[in-house]
Amino acid sequence: MDLDKVKALYDNVTPQVRDLFSIFIKRCREDNITISAGHLAYVTLLSLVPFIMVTFTIMSAFPAFASVRSKLEHFVFSNFVPTASDVVHKYMTDFVGNASQMSAIGILSLLVVALMLISNVDKTLNRIWRTQSDRPIVYTFAIYWMVITLGPMLIGSSVVVSSYLTGLAAFTEEYTPGLGTFLLSLVPSGAAMLAFTILYMVVPNRRVFARHALVGAIVATIAFEITKSGFALYVTNFPSYELIYGALAVVPILFLWVYLSWIIVLFGAEFTCSLGEAFENRKAENEPRKVPQE
Repeated sequence: MDLDKVKALYDNVTPQVRDLFSIFIKRCREDNITISAGHLAYVTLLSLVPFIMVTFTIMSAFPAFASVRSKLEHFVFSNFVPTASDVVHKYMTDFVGNASQMSAIGILSLLVVALMLISNVDKTLNRIWRTQSDRPIVYTFAIYWMVITLGPMLIGSSVVVSSYLTGLAAFTEEYTPGLGTFLLSLVPSGAAMLAFTILYMVVPNRRVFARHALVGAIVATIAFEITKSGFALYVTNFPSYELIYGALAVVPILFLWVYLSWIIVLFGAEFTCSLGEAFENRKAENEPRKVPQE
């Protein structure tokens, strides 16, 4: 009886998995995610300093988050920039410091550039989800403004929680050696998975099931961690960029990492969308057809 149940489960799941990967591969080819990732990487590097400046400016307006800026910088650059994090951190700090001395018109232009990054991410993900209708411009602007204003507060809150977990991990080390360190090592991956889940659920202009977004986020997080380790290993053991570019090696290294990161983001988005398409198609096939009554 158990074997019959296993066989029935296998017969039911196998076509869905086959359809899932078939749809996923087809969508990745149709959407040219490598080209889209290159475009987003370029826009990201162009918008990075304005976006960081706007983030820190908003955080400094709230006394509760003003003290977590250094912790935020350390958390981001140590966990999400696999190599040359100290050099990138130094340059970003200098750029943000120079940008803060600009006039009101200059700061407004930087805000527009920061919004351009959000707009491009929005358009790219909605193109992946085959969204037919555009949002009203007022609604779109409200979403972008919410990301600009609420995003820094959510980031600051996550850093505060991370600091609390660090203290909790140190406390648990006294009673269960190794457990606290292991749990603490999962915090960056958990933060990335949460960010991917929110991104795949909120940005598309259509309904995305939470379970599909979560599975896609898990796939993207695993790919992100593997790529981060592999990229760090490559740059460390094959320092060709440093031999060619010298002190400017951080520029192509940063661009390559941002490009790979966007490939992973779009990879997870395609997988999330393929989940919905595969299971919706299978569900539609299994639904009984309505026989017209005479």
